[in-house]
Amino acid sequence: HAADWLARGGDAVVRINAPGTAWWDADLDLVTAFGCPVMLPKAEDPEVIARIAEVCAVIPLVETAAGIERALDVCCAPGVVRAAFGSVDLATELGVRHDDTLALAYGRSRLVMACAAAGVAPPLDGVTTALDDADALAQDLQHARRLGFGGKLCIHPKQLPAVTAGFAPTDEELAWARKVLAAGDAVSAVDGVMVDRPVQERARRLLGVALTTGSAGEVA
Repeated sequence: HAADWLARGGDAVVRINAPGTAWWDADLDLVTAFGCPVMLPKAEDPEVIARIAEVCAVIPLVETAAGIERALDVCCAPGVVRAAFGSVDLATELGVRHDDTLALAYGRSRLVMACAAAGVAPPLDGVTTALDDADALAQDLQHARRLGFGGKLCIHPKQLPAVTAGFAPTDEELAWARKVLAAGDAVSAVDGVMVDRPVQERARRLLGVALTTGSAGEVA
């Protein structure tokens, strides 16, 4: 089905099966033929990523203890554009609940740090399995954004609007960013708080995200 979709001109990131499975070689042949971006599950080995990166951009899905401990190597591998966090599989390996944010806090933060250190885009958080619980999704979005994630994996199209909105800067954040940049490039104070270059850079980043998501309002 994926091959048919791509052959008809479809645009997609294809999540292939993990290395070592019976379907690995066939999956690799498929994505090689189309050159489409690949999400690689059970990502742990930079050499495997480099093999795929010869023809495709790669989103490593880091969802094992070994993958988390090698997160920087994984994110620094050639062809990686950003990583994704596999919360359910990692939780299973650790013997914890996949919706326990405290139990998975180390794994999430380590992946965020690895992406930043590697100079790739902020990672995608794992899925929210509660399909009909808007509050659970909202809480997961808030937690992921607070940790530094830049997006989130979805398991149903109805989750997309909330996820898109959840990672867009809020009106309050945009107002703050405009005020910071309006103060100029010198070290200054905004609302009684010191503003220097790192703070200004965060303000620019927020406005940049707003432009790409269409939430910039008067910024555009």
